Amino acid sequence: MGTSQDAAAAAAGCRSRQVLERVGDKWSIQVIHRLGTGSARFNELRRGIDGVSQRMLTVTLRGLERDGIVSRTAHPVVPLRVDYALTPMGHTVLQAVCSLVTWASEHLTDIDAA
Repeated sequence: MGTSQDAAAAAAGCRSRQVLERVGDKWSIQVIHRLGTGSARFNELRRGIDGVSQRMLTVTLRGLERDGIVSRTAHPVVPLRVDYALTPMGHTVLQAVCSLVTWASEHLTDIDAA
């Protein structure tokens, strides 16, 4: 039988996988990368992320907001203006995301050839 430390390590590993699934999916990576250059409105994000649907962007932003990676600021103007930005914690994952995006861009030819 495993120890309580083994159980705690397994639980932490499971939770870590859940967090990686959140920040590692293709839409989250693109949202985090885009917000790394500054805050953006919903439609700016949608136009700037090729292939994302309105529904998928909404789901992605809500998840990233729930997990403390993205903040949502609603400005009391007519029409309502909502800005999305990386939180301080979101900025801590930005370097890893940028590295992945850069790596993918640099190796497109190699990947296509393989």
